[in-house]
Amino acid sequence: MIRSRWTALPAAAVALMWFYEGFWCKVLPGRADQRAIVESVPLLPGGAVTPVLLAIGFAEVALGLWVLGGRAARAAAVVQTGLVVGFNAGGLLFGGDQIPEPGRLVVQDLAFLALIWTVAAREPARRTTGDRPRPVAV
Repeated sequence: MIRSRWTALPAAAVALMWFYEGFWCKVLPGRADQRAIVESVPLLPGGAVTPVLLAIGFAEVALGLWVLGGRAARAAAVVQTGLVVGFNAGGLLFGGDQIPEPGRLVVQDLAFLALIWTVAAREPARRTTGDRPRPVAV
């Protein structure tokens, strides 16, 4: 899909955020505060922390690639919204003591969600085969 700069730049910003959060914060090198939040999840065995962090990190990178690809932008926005809300709720519920400024986290993620939905709204709706124009009899 070819995008105009008005849709490419916001999509790149959203993707960059997912790449940073996924790859840098959870995979290489990984941030101690994010590890501590995952460690605080009840019933999660200690040996599962690293695999869970890696799985989340690679899923976030894949989400960034999805955003860059531009396919099913509204579906991508729904998935991203669910993940951002879920990650915030889980982080605040289980690892709130590891988040120095919870209010800032929520405000930043509200702005991030606004950008996510801006990207989704700017993508043209794709036609389905049932939406094809029909020939008119003359």
